[in-house]
Amino acid sequence: MAINIDIQNVNVTRLKEAPIHISSQVQSHGILIVLKEPELEILQISSNVSTLFGIPAEQMLQKPLEEFIDSFQIGRLKDVIRSENLDFINPTKVWVRLKGDDYIIFDAVFHRNSEGFLILELEPAISQENIPFLSFYHLVRASINELQETVNLRDFCQIIVREVRKITGFDRVMLYKFDEDGHGSVIAEEKLESQEAYLGLHYPESDIPKPARKLFCSNWIRLIPDTHSEPVKVVPAQNPISQRPLDLTNSTLRSASACHIEYLHNMGVGASLTISLIKDQKLWGLIACHHESPKFVPYELRKACEFMGRVIFSEISAREETEDYDYRMKLAHIQSTLLEYISQEENFIDGLVKHEPNLLDLTNASGAAICVSGRYTLIGETPNEEDLNVLIQWLRNNVEEEVFYTDSLPLIYSGAERFKNVASGMLAIPISKRNYVLWFRPEVIQTVNWGGDPNKAFEVNESEGNLRLCPRKSFELWKETVSLKSLPWKNVEIKAALELRKAIVNIVLRQADELAQLAHDLELSNSELKKFAYVASHDLQEPLNQVANYVQLLEMRYNSKLDEDAKDFISYAVQGVSLMQTLIDDVLAYSKVDMQAVEFKITDVETPLQKALSNLRLSIAESGAVITQDPLPTVMADKTQLMQLFQNLIANAIKFRSDKPPEIHLSASQLDDNWLFSVKDNGIGLDPRFSERIFVIFQRLHTRDEYQGTGMGLAICKKIIECHRGRIWVESELGEGATFYFTIPLGGRERERRNGHKAQNHLFGGRQ
Repeated sequence: MAINIDIQNVNVTRLKEAPIHISSQVQSHGILIVLKEPELEILQISSNVSTLFGIPAEQMLQKPLEEFIDSFQIGRLKDVIRSENLDFINPTKVWVRLKGDDYIIFDAVFHRNSEGFLILELEPAISQENIPFLSFYHLVRASINELQETVNLRDFCQIIVREVRKITGFDRVMLYKFDEDGHGSVIAEEKLESQEAYLGLHYPESDIPKPARKLFCSNWIRLIPDTHSEPVKVVPAQNPISQRPLDLTNSTLRSASACHIEYLHNMGVGASLTISLIKDQKLWGLIACHHESPKFVPYELRKACEFMGRVIFSEISAREETEDYDYRMKLAHIQSTLLEYISQEENFIDGLVKHEPNLLDLTNASGAAICVSGRYTLIGETPNEEDLNVLIQWLRNNVEEEVFYTDSLPLIYSGAERFKNVASGMLAIPISKRNYVLWFRPEVIQTVNWGGDPNKAFEVNESEGNLRLCPRKSFELWKETVSLKSLPWKNVEIKAALELRKAIVNIVLRQADELAQLAHDLELSNSELKKFAYVASHDLQEPLNQVANYVQLLEMRYNSKLDEDAKDFISYAVQGVSLMQTLIDDVLAYSKVDMQAVEFKITDVETPLQKALSNLRLSIAESGAVITQDPLPTVMADKTQLMQLFQNLIANAIKFRSDKPPEIHLSASQLDDNWLFSVKDNGIGLDPRFSERIFVIFQRLHTRDEYQGTGMGLAICKKIIECHRGRIWVESELGEGATFYFTIPLGGRERERRNGHKAQNHLFGGRQ
């Protein structure tokens, strides 16, 4: 007695994906024999042989086949099985003598399984002769002629099922097509008038689970002539050589699973014939033939149906391509136009979004997003950037393919339910590990007609300690309202997205090569300029020292002979030389910022700050400056450059003080992927109009009479921060003091990574 049990406590996937091709049972209408080559010794045989031959199966084991089939036929069989392709000899007629002059004619079908064992399957022959080629040709010619005259794909499918029913004589013939989720639907049907119609109904994936679909791809035609006959065992159950059950993937006699037999019984089916329709090595659909009573179809007629299935399905594929032709041509034009736009723009993003047609038109989407280095360019209706950040992270962790698409994103990514109205469907292509192009479609509420409740497609029963799946008993119309789904993506749209990906990647790689060469050229040029600045500045020191020395010597020797004007002139010359030397020192300091070997190490910011304060102790004491600070972090940086940075900023705050004693405060906080530092003072401040100018080399807002200096200090600060891949800026108002801000990335950057990141920013349009 079978008992229904709670499905939640059972590994249903394991039951659904059980290896049904491994079996020790066969259908009872034929005999299966496993042979050892080359002597054709019987290793295994189906137990029903005793009914036909009158000899117990056990007595036939380990004996040559020649003991049961005359030597003349055995010799002929040995000749034909030497063929590498056994399909060329199938079927072969075999006469088996019973008693006296009685004999039975079988259709003998040979094949080798995955382990290399030769398997002979014998089915009673309805006729003594094979169907000649002309008879087979006439069998399918009329059908093919009518099919060729049909334009509409749905009418074409209807003619197929009608002609297959005419040839085979089955009560019902359906053309069943699979969708991307493994579910299927009946798109054409011919049947008895008294039978319930299944046309237009959907069927859940569990009706034809993965193992069954895999077998349909390997064995293109499958006959179950009597669903009520009991299967017979193969003796012994384990192959004596491999010590394993048989792989019967290509067997015509392999017994159907108990679940499938029960499924057919629930549909009132007494016999079934299934023809596989294969496209691009995948199971596209099935021609399913059902009969209310047992029905045997000869091997030759089955092969004729298989051939017809291949021929007509090649036409189905062509019709599908034809119906998509206009749309494919439209998308091809859009694609070529987008590529032209991309080539004309400085960065590919503008080429995709600034013109008509744009990125949305390529896939008929309602929204699209381009994610590059964490920055988004959005067009149409899309999730917000916060949701996109999490979605991109999910894609990185879960998707490795060149293209990802779904019409039910919320069902596989729960976070998508909150933006289902704009993105229940998504098509995504990665440009690189961090960069994506995404298309979106909104939710479309649909009504699906199922053949029975898909939520109750099967149940799990326990009988004699064994768990097994049992199919549903009702196939009546069951309507479902489907939400959280968009319109599906067409193959032509997916291919268009893939082609765009290839084009973008090629353009990005080409531009990367060009930028790498440009960066190399600039590096050489900058290196020469820096060497020139260093050498020129260094060589200027000597003549300046001579000028200063001789002018001062002139003043000492001839002081009594000089009037006041001459003394003033000498004083101006000495001051000019001194200023020139200071300028040269600052130029040298500026040129050395990234010439010296920058060492990025874990640095406690407190250390370079205290060194800077020590260097400024005289200026701090003279000005009465009060310097306070918050706790400072540890960063990846160059300690010497940080000391120089703080020294310049604090010296700047002391120099441009107001009437009050300087008050300077330093603080630091984490901002996204950076440390944000600030140096705030209560000095004279500056007009916000000049907030950029003060960082330019030699730029000054005040005369040297008012404030001494060369205008190099802040330029050096800017260069130090750029060397660390950070930013520096000032916020100030006249008379309100100033606050200088700068950032240093968390973890720091090595020089090579900085250069690569800078090139990438330029490559993707400099969107910072």
